[in-house]
Amino acid sequence: MLPIQSVSQVTFSKEVLESPLPVVIDFYANWCGPCRRLAPTIERVAKIYAGQIKFVKVNTDDEAVLAEQFNVSSLPTLVFLDEGQVVSQFAGLISEEHLKSELNEWIARRNPAYP
Repeated sequence: MLPIQSVSQVTFSKEVLESPLPVVIDFYANWCGPCRRLAPTIERVAKIYAGQIKFVKVNTDDEAVLAEQFNVSSLPTLVFLDEGQVVSQFAGLISEEHLKSELNEWIARRNPAYP
């Protein structure tokens, strides 16, 4: 299974809202240069956090309704959801170190025993 799954409005509820794991949604577009630069970072981080956090991607050109639902106004945008609720959102490029730091804080808030 690929670490990052593409989701659509049809699969969103099952794959994201009903996920037993917290979810990071990567809103992107194929034409977006910063999105292409961020993609390898997301792939590396998704492998590191496999089993702890689910990563999915949404192509905003194909899924404008989902982008609108999450108030995506610039790309790339990362949205963190926990139990279907938005807990954080980042627009623009984010460094791998910053992303991992945010994810570690998120995991620690969910599980105080996390190192």
